[in-house]
Amino acid sequence: MVAINCDMGESFGIYHCGDDEGLMPFVTVANVACGFHASDPRVMTQTVRLAKAHGVKVGAHPSLPDKEGFGRREMKLDRDELTAACVYQIGALSGFLRAEGMELNHVKAHGSLYGMAARDEEVAAALADAADVFDAPLMGMAGTVHEKVWGDRRAGFISEYYADLDYRDDGSLIITRVHEAFDPQTSAAGAVRAVTEGKATSVNGKELPVRADCVCVHSDTPNAVELARAVHDALAPHLT
Repeated sequence: MVAINCDMGESFGIYHCGDDEGLMPFVTVANVACGFHASDPRVMTQTVRLAKAHGVKVGAHPSLPDKEGFGRREMKLDRDELTAACVYQIGALSGFLRAEGMELNHVKAHGSLYGMAARDEEVAAALADAADVFDAPLMGMAGTVHEKVWGDRRAGFISEYYADLDYRDDGSLIITRVHEAFDPQTSAAGAVRAVTEGKATSVNGKELPVRADCVCVHSDTPNAVELARAVHDALAPHLT
């Protein structure tokens, strides 16, 4: 069985990003921004309540402190500093979950922090230190440093496949500053293949092994709702 996760709650103040209301019916897990790349107390409150209304589980989506770059620019932080930044963000979201009688489901790093942790053991360990404070599973990619560092954690490791990002030939993600639209049916077919066959195709046509405990879609993809609907419908027989 598989989950569909989506990065959500990424608006800030009067600035709107993503159609969370349109997406919620087609996902089972929400990764909610915690304030460092997007979101604020009001947005976190609204997003948690929206997830609760749709029966969607909520995880924390901590980032590097990069609101101007939407968390998609790399930064240098030492291990203790990075752990503290993530504990701060996860703790903030946990308060809003507690207010709604919900539990923290997992932790998934955002943007460049996610990519850095996929190849740097020190960054991955800093995230593990933060997630351990909350006894929360970490979400990442199998076959990378994510799994190497997080795979044996007591709280667990959740492996994901991306339906709306391209993969390089080495299996790493191509994380763009601004996401482009993907064909919904192509994305849906790729998600089904990842779940049922454990395979994906790189941007250059190379076959890649993947493991998909969950499938990710992004709220800031231009055709996000259409894509999420197609992925949801295609994976319906496999959803948790």
